[in-house]
Amino acid sequence: LQSHGKNTTSQNRKCVPGVIYLGHIPPRFRPKHLRNLLSVYGEIGRIFLQPEDSQVRRRKRKSGLRRCDFTEGWVEFRDKRVAKKVAASLHNSPMGTRKRQRFYSDLWAIKYLHRFQWTHLSERLAYEHTVLQQRLRTEVSQAKRETNFYLSNVDKSAHLDLVRRKRQRDGEQVEEKTWDFTQRQTEEEIQTKKKKKKDSFTQKHMDKARLIEQKSQSNVSLLAKIFN
Repeated sequence: LQSHGKNTTSQNRKCVPGVIYLGHIPPRFRPKHLRNLLSVYGEIGRIFLQPEDSQVRRRKRKSGLRRCDFTEGWVEFRDKRVAKKVAASLHNSPMGTRKRQRFYSDLWAIKYLHRFQWTHLSERLAYEHTVLQQRLRTEVSQAKRETNFYLSNVDKSAHLDLVRRKRQRDGEQVEEKTWDFTQRQTEEEIQTKKKKKKDSFTQKHMDKARLIEQKSQSNVSLLAKIFN
């Protein structure tokens, strides 16, 4: 009876979903391929594959490739115990079971996400979308400001040019604005300036020493005359 009760309890126990993360998605790999390959291990719920960046897609279109590949993915198993086993057994193993299969040369890159629910993924994707939209709005606003600044300068320049031409037609003298700029000294000019200062300082000391020597000689001659 106890054994029968345990079996009934285990059967009636609610399965907790588990989510695994796929860090590598081969080219041309689609959600249907993922479901076909993993559904043999247990019941699968939701699948999400992250499309590659829009810039990468644009470069592919320019080169003639119109397909959209994926960079990473998430798979929800109805039972988290199955998800743990799948992640532990398939990680770093070939994606195909036979050599002739399409993705046999690619390896699984799977990690079980502990305490991770599908709602967390939805929140993360919504947050990333909001950040992307905010960044795009900022870039568009910056581009508008730069364009308006450029157009404003063009209008001002055209207006000033029109005024200058009108004054020339009326015979008025038009003053041309000149701009004075102070250029930084070169290293050679700095060294020459320092040398001049040093030479001037040395010359002053020599003149002072010569003057002191002359005074001392005159004093000596004066004393000699007095005492002689």
